[in-house]
Amino acid sequence: MKSAIIFDWNGTLLDDANAVLQTINAILSRFGRAAVDMHKLREKFELPPSVLFRNLDMSKDEIEVVQSNDNAIFHDTYEFLARNAALRKGARNVLLAADQRAIQTVIVSNHIVGPIRTQLRRLGIKTHVTDILAFDSRATQFRSMSKQERLRLYMQANDLSPERTVIVGDMPVETEIARNLGLINVSIVGGYVSEGRLRAAGPDYMIYDHHELLPILRKHCLF
Repeated sequence: MKSAIIFDWNGTLLDDANAVLQTINAILSRFGRAAVDMHKLREKFELPPSVLFRNLDMSKDEIEVVQSNDNAIFHDTYEFLARNAALRKGARNVLLAADQRAIQTVIVSNHIVGPIRTQLRRLGIKTHVTDILAFDSRATQFRSMSKQERLRLYMQANDLSPERTVIVGDMPVETEIARNLGLINVSIVGGYVSEGRLRAAGPDYMIYDHHELLPILRKHCLF
């Protein structure tokens, strides 16, 4: 069976937490609500976005406005703000090293395939990512297959060994997926969720940038 590195996209490979913070604050401002800081965002962040907005005490009517037209308010604001976001520190080195060793690198995301591909081309790493598992469109986002089920089926179809597959993410959901599928889990601090929430989920490893991922991959004989 084959090895692989599974990456979440937003907040894990792409350093876009500030773009999301600005997006959320633009939406809050639209309804005359006070802005939040990064600390509060990381304590309250959940997906789908409707849960986050409830956590931020927005009303049902306000949330319905934000969700209209397939969340156009959120997506249009976010994509504009994230258009120049960089990769997280060390991410490019890990992707290049995996490519050189013919290890599959797969993005599993709750975002949408098209915008991810656009960012991969802009960042010059499209050829270093084996596959993208994400939603097909805004209309299907959070309305079809979950990240876990999408990844489970992909691993089955591509003969990936759970014991030799590492999943890297910035939210507790990746730890839950790892536990359910028998994967090695690495949580990266500095994305959408606080360090305390990540630690409470009980990942196998916690890192602060992707340079720290390399010795973990060596330890598990992927590199």
